[in-house]
Amino acid sequence: MSIVKKLATAVCAVALAGGVLAGCTNAAANTATAEQQANRVYMSQVNEIMEELGDGLDSFVDAVSRNDIVNMRTQADNAYQALDKLGDLEAPDELADIQEKYVDGADKLREALDEYIALYTEMNGASFDMSTYDSRIDDIQKLYDEGVDLMSEADETAASKS
Repeated sequence: MSIVKKLATAVCAVALAGGVLAGCTNAAANTATAEQQANRVYMSQVNEIMEELGDGLDSFVDAVSRNDIVNMRTQADNAYQALDKLGDLEAPDELADIQEKYVDGADKLREALDEYIALYTEMNGASFDMSTYDSRIDDIQKLYDEGVDLMSEADETAASKS
């Protein structure tokens, strides 16, 4: 499975986890404190952004499958808009550490996508050195894994606070 497909799968998993957390209610939901309500609103916003990101990454994967570098950049930029929204969210004080992990994870994912596009662009050039391919893919995979791990940590932390 390519890095981009794994990235799209991970983003979908994060979105689903956020949706589950945002949708969790109990019998005392009617008496939720303002803090609890703010936490739910925040996690709902995270879920919506992750869905947007997933859509952007699906389009990115489509562009990759068509070897369309220009459209890859366009679709990556669309995905980055969702990542920017995530960075702009104001988390309730109780969830500030979660927000930081989401943003750090998003930054790693952005960097991995940028590196992937750069590699793919260079591969289509006449002077690409194939001997660097494996190490560059490993570096991109490391960035990707770090991003997914940070987002997973954020999900786990959020779930433990619900």
